[in-house]
Amino acid sequence: MDLSAKIGEIVKEHGKSNRFSGVILVHDDQNTIFEQGVGYANRNERIPNTSYTKFGMASGCKIFTSVAICQLVEKGLLTFDTYSKDCLDISFPHFDPKITIHQLLTHSSGIPDYFDEEVMSDFEELWKSKPMYSIRCAKDFLPMFQSKPMKFQPGNRFSYSNSGYILLGLIVEQVTGLNFTEYVEKNIFQVCGMSDSGYFPMDQLPERTALGYIDSEEDDTWRTNIYSIPIVGGPDGGAFTTVHDLSKFWRGLLNAQLLSRETTDQLLTPHTEVGDPLYYGYGIWILKRDNDVFKYFITGSDPGVGLQSAVFVESGLNVHIISNNNSRPGAIGREINGLL
Repeated sequence: MDLSAKIGEIVKEHGKSNRFSGVILVHDDQNTIFEQGVGYANRNERIPNTSYTKFGMASGCKIFTSVAICQLVEKGLLTFDTYSKDCLDISFPHFDPKITIHQLLTHSSGIPDYFDEEVMSDFEELWKSKPMYSIRCAKDFLPMFQSKPMKFQPGNRFSYSNSGYILLGLIVEQVTGLNFTEYVEKNIFQVCGMSDSGYFPMDQLPERTALGYIDSEEDDTWRTNIYSIPIVGGPDGGAFTTVHDLSKFWRGLLNAQLLSRETTDQLLTPHTEVGDPLYYGYGIWILKRDNDVFKYFITGSDPGVGLQSAVFVESGLNVHIISNNNSRPGAIGREINGLL
């Protein structure tokens, strides 16, 4: 059985056992190996998912924030050692004044997270006291963490922080004078030719955009995620894209189209050990095998949204998996890893 057929069997099985709904694209530098949509982008209208359907990325788009910051470093407007307090005119009464850009990028700043996955598990709980429709830009997140105490001293350890990436987005806005999403669309999406990507409001989704679905196994019902995530995405997550646009982004990043080769290498460096063999660069996860980088990947998970997008270093194979329910693309990704 060839690789395409084996991947097809994995996808078929996950469609049955985990109710996978989404799209998968696997290709190398020359050929498409596997490309398939599964399930519906709109269940009411029975509109099928295809490889040109736009899906939410959740935290997968933190990589765009890190690229934006790296571009500002290249322009001499920041350094990775710049203190965040020196480029934000916002008061954080309990934050350590020596938090650096590098520490925000690598989730080692110690600032409190508005959704701390070390103590919370249900993202929807956030919006019971603060309406999700009130979150329309990065500064709208500030009341959720701005006055809280530090978790630990900067640089002490890795602790995944959405709030850290909110600060990075605010820095992009203050340094450039542009809205964060406007900056990314102009300096990343347009540069890479990602014409199907954007930060679309949940109540104004464009054509070919999948609705996110939250399935209940208890009573076999479902609902959309429109009340479960912020109405507009930002620096920590929430952009929309297609698997083909993900390929364009990786090509632009790895071919030094978005950044110089030196800065690209800095972004791709395993700066922080999360737990051997897993490391974190700037907005990107890095898996090692035998002390060498095996793959770079981004991942995201929100109610009704799942993403894993990876590039395998030695083979150049791209594996992009996006779902519009909670069927965990990472599980499919791990099985495809096993094939390689």
